[in-house]
Amino acid sequence: MRARTNFRFQRLAGVMLMACALAGCNAMTRLSQIGEEPKLTEIQNPTQQPHYQPVSLPMPGMQPNARHENSLWRPGARAFFKDQRAARVGDILTVTIAITDNAVVSNTTTRTRTTAENASLSKFLGYEAQLGNLLPDAVDPTDLVDADSTTNSTGTGTVNRSESVNLKVAAVVTQVLPNGNLVITGRQEIRINYEVRELQIDGVVRPEDITAANTVTYEKVAETRIAYGGRGHLSDVQQPRYGMQLYDALFPF
Repeated sequence: MRARTNFRFQRLAGVMLMACALAGCNAMTRLSQIGEEPKLTEIQNPTQQPHYQPVSLPMPGMQPNARHENSLWRPGARAFFKDQRAARVGDILTVTIAITDNAVVSNTTTRTRTTAENASLSKFLGYEAQLGNLLPDAVDPTDLVDADSTTNSTGTGTVNRSESVNLKVAAVVTQVLPNGNLVITGRQEIRINYEVRELQIDGVVRPEDITAANTVTYEKVAETRIAYGGRGHLSDVQQPRYGMQLYDALFPF
């Protein structure tokens, strides 16, 4: 038992030591950046990122290209000489994000239950009379059991949520799928004083949904992944300290 207690203590001490080491590394990083603006991320090839994965989706069968003899017009083109929309790896298009989400959910539950039970043993092969000899002041054979139970339960829950995001971001085509759909990824960073706002979007776009102005709305982007957040002094102040996060994760009550 003592060996098990020592093992648990050593494991807890190891976790605390690792947490302190991580907090110390972060503290040193923050100390080295005092008085400086948050640094912007360098422009990099998104396909060379450690967590980048090519998209694999079900593809339809190959369709032969339709050719029109004696015609200068190309099917699907939006311009007479050249289609200005994004179509190849490395092309850029603009994604318009306009999200307005409102949800109101209200739920009320009421439950009531009343139970009553009575039992008597006025005749039991003549032995009911012996009950009076055992407990003369407490036993009445005609009223042995009398139980009442009442339960009331009431629950009320309300959710009221409102979100609004209106942004535009330029995305780069990183992959062209066999059916012609475009895999896009876009990242935008804006620094205002000591706060950096980051916007990231990933998804799959049909060439037909790209407008003549080379834009596409977010609801036409399949497998959409949109992330919008920030980092800097304000975001750092709004986050709980590492010790508090560790305490919340480990404290069982």
